[in-house]
Amino acid sequence: MPLKNERRPRNRDEAKRVLVVDDEADIRELLDLTLARMGLLADCAGSLAEARRLLASERYHLCLTDMRLPDGDGLALVRHIAETVGDLPVAVITAHGSAENAVSALKAGAFDYISKPVSLDQLRGLVKSALDLPGSGPAGDIGDDSGLFGESPAIDQVRTLIARVARSQAPVHITGESGSGKELAARLIHSLGARRERAFVPVNCGALPENLMESEFFGYRKGAFTGAVDDRQGFFQAADGGTLFLDEVAELPLTMQVKLLRVIQEKRVRQVGATTEEAVDVRVICATHQDLKLLVEQGRFRQDLFYRLNVIELRMPALRECREDIPSLARHILHRLARAADLAAPPLTDAALAALQGYPFPGNVRELENVLERALALMAGERIDADDLNLAPAQLSGNATATVGSLQDHLDQVERQAIAEALRQSNENRTAAARLLGVTFRSLRYRMARLGMND
Repeated sequence: MPLKNERRPRNRDEAKRVLVVDDEADIRELLDLTLARMGLLADCAGSLAEARRLLASERYHLCLTDMRLPDGDGLALVRHIAETVGDLPVAVITAHGSAENAVSALKAGAFDYISKPVSLDQLRGLVKSALDLPGSGPAGDIGDDSGLFGESPAIDQVRTLIARVARSQAPVHITGESGSGKELAARLIHSLGARRERAFVPVNCGALPENLMESEFFGYRKGAFTGAVDDRQGFFQAADGGTLFLDEVAELPLTMQVKLLRVIQEKRVRQVGATTEEAVDVRVICATHQDLKLLVEQGRFRQDLFYRLNVIELRMPALRECREDIPSLARHILHRLARAADLAAPPLTDAALAALQGYPFPGNVRELENVLERALALMAGERIDADDLNLAPAQLSGNATATVGSLQDHLDQVERQAIAEALRQSNENRTAAARLLGVTFRSLRYRMARLGMND
């Protein structure tokens, strides 16, 4: 007899089906009843072998599996589904505090995880997210209108990975040079996934004062400290149900890294001044242009947090790795800039295109846009020629054969010239120069000291 308030579907053929795999009968019953109240049908299996038999005979919209099974483990089932079903999201149920198992499951392709004892609120949120996933389409569905412009192999590979990553809830670590489009990639992952209707909250970790980080991330209660006149939500609460993007995550101090690790593992936050924790459902995507592995070796970034954030790594290519895309990308940016200025987009001469393709672009796409915006404002004729671009001659590819001493010397020279140009454009305002270069003020100050530019 159906339980009170139970939303049994009228037509079993139209209902979405969930496969529940757990060797404990009481857990299977709990999950079955919870899913039934959500209007879903559940098939229950107590072993890996039974789950495989059901998968071979039925079509499911979600699989919930325990990590420990009598004839194997949940990871084996995750891999089996990835090989045979492909687009079926799998969520694993892990023992409380078993962070290693959760990370292993996400790396193997699990959609998400939930810890025992199972929180029914978290379970309902997980199930809803999984069932809200958009249909799996080809990576080519991420077109140029998304902002990820180009047809080079490097960009095509990024599109493919973004399309795959968007269907999971696993943390993503986006690497790449400044100006290479890391935030754009994060926004695409969010917009293509189940959380696309909820908030995308970007946070520049390098711009937050250290003494305010905890209250900014987790919020605070009225009276928690001087000036706390009202309750206030933090970044995690603002992103609840959505995505939290931590840009320049390497800038977080070690004390904050510890607190961030706990929130990611436990999916719960405690506001400053509060005595209890509250559950949050947030997907974390982080980005940095620094080498986190090197920072871990140097003791400047926690290894356990690195493993939690680096479940999936997405590398954004530098613009010089996609030189074949530069002509079409330049025309696309130029048309956008001209339209914003209510002007007709001027053509680029062959000489200008050749100069752009030969330039190393240490500032990547952001620098390309800056160069074109300046050329549009200062062009002398009706076309943009190489001279209008005002590129540094020493950095054109025609001089690549010049003696540079060593690769590091050459890279230092490129970096020094880029910083000098940014300082010139910002009238020596270092904060504004850092913004132009797409780095934090702290990072710019470090780079200038290393290059001997502080005199």
